[in-house]
Amino acid sequence: MTEVFAVLVTIDVRPETIDEFTAGLQANAVATRGEPGCLRFDVLRTRDDPNRFVLYELYSDEDAFFVGHRQAAHYPAWVQLCERCVPPGGRSNTYAVPAYPDGLTEHA
Repeated sequence: MTEVFAVLVTIDVRPETIDEFTAGLQANAVATRGEPGCLRFDVLRTRDDPNRFVLYELYSDEDAFFVGHRQAAHYPAWVQLCERCVPPGGRSNTYAVPAYPDGLTEHA
């Protein structure tokens, strides 16, 4: 089995750019979900801070994220959006692999 690769992204958005950011985030999510190797791309907004988002991204392997996703045609627009809407230090990525990868497909 190829090792499934997960990315958890926490993003704090400048309040004055929230409308631009949410529109761009939606476009990025739709495009990413269509990428080969993308198994899941969930967008969450925290309850206690409407300017904080958490992305849960699941890929078939690391290359699907680090190569396929980051070389996708839509990715430069995402980077530019974050440069405009996210303050320095306002985004963090956590990389992980499932502790029980076989369980990912049991309920899919």
